[in-house]
Amino acid sequence: MGKREEILKMIESSHAAMMAQLNEIDKQRKIYPLWTIREIIAHLSGWDDAAVGFVNALLKGETPPIPAPRGPEVYNEETVSTREGLSYDHIVREYVNTRAKLVALIRQMTEEMVTQKSILPWGEEGSLESIVQVFGPHEMEHAMDVKKIIEENK
Repeated sequence: MGKREEILKMIESSHAAMMAQLNEIDKQRKIYPLWTIREIIAHLSGWDDAAVGFVNALLKGETPPIPAPRGPEVYNEETVSTREGLSYDHIVREYVNTRAKLVALIRQMTEEMVTQKSILPWGEEGSLESIVQVFGPHEMEHAMDVKKIIEENK
């Protein structure tokens, strides 16, 4: 299995793990002190947006944008707050659609592009592989936190 397929497998499995929790969790239940499932999904969707911008730029032979120049924490706050007025269903649809777009774009990449160094969404140098090595496990961690709360409330 090539790097591209490994990346696709990782982001598809972490996404599936999160999606499996959505019908089980109380939408108003706090997962973290300030975030419900709605904010977690908005947060994940924001990082998918950043990854889409990165992959799009590589496919076009351009320099990727830097949507998180002030760091991941500030970007997290921004991506959640910009989705504040949107309904839960809208945010989930966006999460599903953005991930599908990301997967489709990655499928267009060559093996070399997956490991090609460029500017990451937070301004450091790295590759798509670098992004996924951070966000695949990160998304899975959120999914497991949600699952734990569901199991505690059964």
